[in-house]
Amino acid sequence: MSALIERGDGAAAALLRVSLGVMFIAHSVVLKLFVYGLAGTAGYFASIGLPGWLAYAVFAAEAIGGVLLVANVATGWVSLALVPVLAGALWAHSGNGWVFSNENGGWEYPLFLIVVSVAVALQAFAAQRTAAVRHAAKLGGAVQQA
Repeated sequence: MSALIERGDGAAAALLRVSLGVMFIAHSVVLKLFVYGLAGTAGYFASIGLPGWLAYAVFAAEAIGGVLLVANVATGWVSLALVPVLAGALWAHSGNGWVFSNENGGWEYPLFLIVVSVAVALQAFAAQRTAAVRHAAKLGGAVQQA
């Protein structure tokens, strides 16, 4: 039963991490690049009082961060680094009400993604710590045997 729980925990963490990464890839490449275009996205940013160039930085952060999350590269730090992007989305949608289906989208989805990003980071850091403790225990056993 313990092995099943450990595998389930790892599978759940991977599912959450990959889903978050795919969401960032879709939001950047599909929405910002293919649907609105980067110039259109820059125009939207400017229309809400943000510098237009920031759209390109957000696009790059979401696209690269999404790929890194799917690839499980620096997962904890990447998911935390994307929180400011999500906080910006939360700010941009804050005046539109709670539900994302409201006109111009509400703020519950960006808030949910912030929570998911923090959860993915916590899982990644906990997994690194667990792996380090196991490795140290193995080394300790090897030292005692020698």
